[in-house]
Amino acid sequence: MNDRDSLILARLIWLRTPGVGPAKLAELQRIGHLAELLAMSEQGFQQLGLSAAAINWLKRPNEHQIAADLTWLQQPGHALIWPDELDYPRLLSEALDPAPPLFVAGSPDCLHWPTIAVVGARRASAGGIENARWFATELSRAGYTVVSGLAYGVDAEAHRACLQAGGPTVAVLGTGVDVPYPLGNTPLAQDIQRQGVLLSEFPLGTSPRPEHFPRRNRVISGLCRATLVVEAGLKSGSLITARLAAEQNREVFAIPGSIHNEHARGCHRLLRDGACLVESPAEIIELLGGLLARMGHGALPPQPVRPALLSEAEHQLADAMGFDPVDFDTLQRRTGLTTQAISTMLAALVLKDRVADLGGGRYTWLARSDVGS
Repeated sequence: MNDRDSLILARLIWLRTPGVGPAKLAELQRIGHLAELLAMSEQGFQQLGLSAAAINWLKRPNEHQIAADLTWLQQPGHALIWPDELDYPRLLSEALDPAPPLFVAGSPDCLHWPTIAVVGARRASAGGIENARWFATELSRAGYTVVSGLAYGVDAEAHRACLQAGGPTVAVLGTGVDVPYPLGNTPLAQDIQRQGVLLSEFPLGTSPRPEHFPRRNRVISGLCRATLVVEAGLKSGSLITARLAAEQNREVFAIPGSIHNEHARGCHRLLRDGACLVESPAEIIELLGGLLARMGHGALPPQPVRPALLSEAEHQLADAMGFDPVDFDTLQRRTGLTTQAISTMLAALVLKDRVADLGGGRYTWLARSDVGS
């Protein structure tokens, strides 16, 4: 076994050692070479401040588990990136001290492009989903790698929009990089690995635990020049990501929403606390200077699909709907139109992706760019 192979083996063993995180790893590396430290006696391990569980593991590591880790690393597109290596994302090493080693599946090149986090509510509103897709699409076309957490809702839609725009996206996991979570987003994770990167600081096979996700959030914010919160309730994990971004001296953007939308209240709190209010992707691109971020990085992006034009009656209905969810009776009162006329227009507008049916007889308008003056 050559020196490089010995180092990789030692790193894998230390990464699975109970109670040894990024801070302890950094301390150990200041003491000596990780491979050489494995040869220490039990007393030596005790002097390093390691627990009994850690010492037991180091004396008898699970050979099958380590062999499986090595097999995974030998697969194309798989890597373990250490903070002192050139491939390690510079922004993350600047944000976190000490920075964690990263398991990566995909193409790590996009980690070195301009990056922005797009995060938000899991149970996002129809408008929140549309905004996530709109912002992620335009940011991707402007040359940004969009980073998110693979969760349902805003995260997943931001990832999908980037992939559909032909750009890369990064999913930071709170599990092992080989354990997509939530399980329902496994096909999306596979698409991301082909066109972008899956990334985790946790050893392979790590299952989801609540305490993992704040750690994941600090990696999301640390990887990025800025964090955009699309939609978030007051208890949303997205607010943790935004707070961490601010602590890391990174820009925080938030999209305002309706005062009647509980998923907008977290964004409103961020705005009160000093986050930058944005109403379009162009504002972020202008503020961060990203229009030329990807000069020469491939073919021209696909052009956006223009929305179908509205009839005069549909314009009337759109004006009556306003910007907040509205029920059928209110639409009748505001427009004076018949039940049949409103029902017909709503059905057509839902098919055009201009209106979302929220259930319970409530609707909301999705696209406002060609409504009103």
